[in-house]
Amino acid sequence: MPARHVSRVRALYRRILLLHRALPPDLKALGDQYVKDEFRRHKTVGSDEAQRFMQEWEVYAAVLWQQNNENRQNSTEKVCFGAALPEEKLNDFRDEQIGQLQELMQEATKPNRQFSVTESRKPKC
Repeated sequence: MPARHVSRVRALYRRILLLHRALPPDLKALGDQYVKDEFRRHKTVGSDEAQRFMQEWEVYAAVLWQQNNENRQNSTEKVCFGAALPEEKLNDFRDEQIGQLQELMQEATKPNRQFSVTESRKPKC
């Protein structure tokens, strides 16, 4: 992989982890671990898959940045993170990706998460 691509990947990775700092502690821990695993898992993929990977994570970073700003501006309202996943995107997923998505959803909705962190005072949507 050319050096400019590597630096672009690293910059996006760092940007996402910085954006996660605004999340409630339990979501930050879950998100950080997921990002680290996904970036590690995609280190050796082909250029087409790498390009799709980067595009999707860039969209994620842009949405999270926007939600962080909206939450800061509306500090008296309930804090909201996340977005609906359109069915057409789900249809493009491989079986392995569907499995990962199910695992992530189960972990995110567990009453007692595996991460030992204090609960945020900000409610999640």
